[in-house]
Amino acid sequence: MLKKEWTPPQIILSVFVLLILVGTVVLMLPVSTTEGISFLDALFTSTSAMTVTGLVVVDTGTAYTWFGQTVIMALIQMGGLGIMTFAVMIYIAIGKKIGIKERLLIKQSLNQSAVGGVVKLAKRILLFSLAVELIAVLFLAAQWVPEMGWREGLFASVFHAISAFNNAGFSIWSDSLSGYVASPVVNIVITFLFIVGGIGFTVIFDLWKTREIKRLSLQTKLMLVGTFVINVVSFLVIFILEYHNPETLGSLSSFGKVQAAYFQAVTPRTAGFNTLDIAQLDEDTLFYIITLMFIGGGSASTAGGIKLTTTITILLAAFAFFRSKEQVAIFNRSLSYHIILKALALTVGSFCVVVATIFILNLTEDAPFLMVMFESVSAFGTVGLSMGLTGSLSAIGKCVIIVTMLIGKLGPLTFAFAFAKQTPDPVRHPGEDILTG
Repeated sequence: MLKKEWTPPQIILSVFVLLILVGTVVLMLPVSTTEGISFLDALFTSTSAMTVTGLVVVDTGTAYTWFGQTVIMALIQMGGLGIMTFAVMIYIAIGKKIGIKERLLIKQSLNQSAVGGVVKLAKRILLFSLAVELIAVLFLAAQWVPEMGWREGLFASVFHAISAFNNAGFSIWSDSLSGYVASPVVNIVITFLFIVGGIGFTVIFDLWKTREIKRLSLQTKLMLVGTFVINVVSFLVIFILEYHNPETLGSLSSFGKVQAAYFQAVTPRTAGFNTLDIAQLDEDTLFYIITLMFIGGGSASTAGGIKLTTTITILLAAFAFFRSKEQVAIFNRSLSYHIILKALALTVGSFCVVVATIFILNLTEDAPFLMVMFESVSAFGTVGLSMGLTGSLSAIGKCVIIVTMLIGKLGPLTFAFAFAKQTPDPVRHPGEDILTG
């Protein structure tokens, strides 16, 4: 009997699950917690960290010791930058050759379209990430070391720099960053980290090596324009909707309102930090944030969601159809049928996962529908924002969110390919139209 070869999606899923289980065991050790923790809560935390989500069922700052928080940091770093990125450095360190099979795994892990250059990209990602995080630590330490002392201030700086760059949203404070709602240093550094981490490494390196704007790749142009537009629009929407809300922006100074609105506008894609109490936001603001969480950040980044370029592709395809265009084009470039079909499959798959999660949680949890919907999309988009439901989830609810976070991190397509049997269709069938719409 021939031994079955595992596909890249199956290997990636298996390694992710294995590391989550290892993290669960380590987080259950007495040295990791202050008063002990159940297996399910440790599994939830490990999954949330590895998928860089940030949802927590126990308070990170009080339930875990410094060792436990360091374990969470390690899981966040591996999950955010990708397990294959670290595997590349290990291979290089031990002098092992990186073959075509390993390159295929790296390609799948980094969501690249071609095998060429993936090893170089993985090395650049790791070095770039560590450099950015180190610089951020220095700026945050300038804020927190004078407040807390060297030991606690430096640890807080490292923890939040890693969490922010990897779009994880974990904080060692129970109110996230609400205590620094009016701090320019914290607002600028943290948002810079998760915007850079969420825009996509291929975009960053394209900007680094390309001197002329017109020579930038279509991916880079779409991400830059799309990110700028959606961030500006989101800032204006949240600023206007929450301006007179006494529980959010209403009680802040004019400059404080601007900082808080900006932070809440960019964090749903998909950082998970908050400087305002999410549960106190108006319902229309919450629904808008749900939309942002579903969209997410950029491909080949530390962010989640269906990705901004996927959303743009679907919108462009719809507009092209409305205008009776034969091709989907932007910036004098046309998108292939395969890309459009992939974007459609990803969007439909994501929608099905979110609907299933909402349906189950609505049955198992005693909570308002909007709260359930918010939690479900936050888990799938690996955002980590919550209206307060996470801590009161039932055992079934925790299991559902764990699975949703895992699917959201790896992507519905990778998850589906890990279980679906790939069978190319050798038969060409005659075509026939059906009625739609």
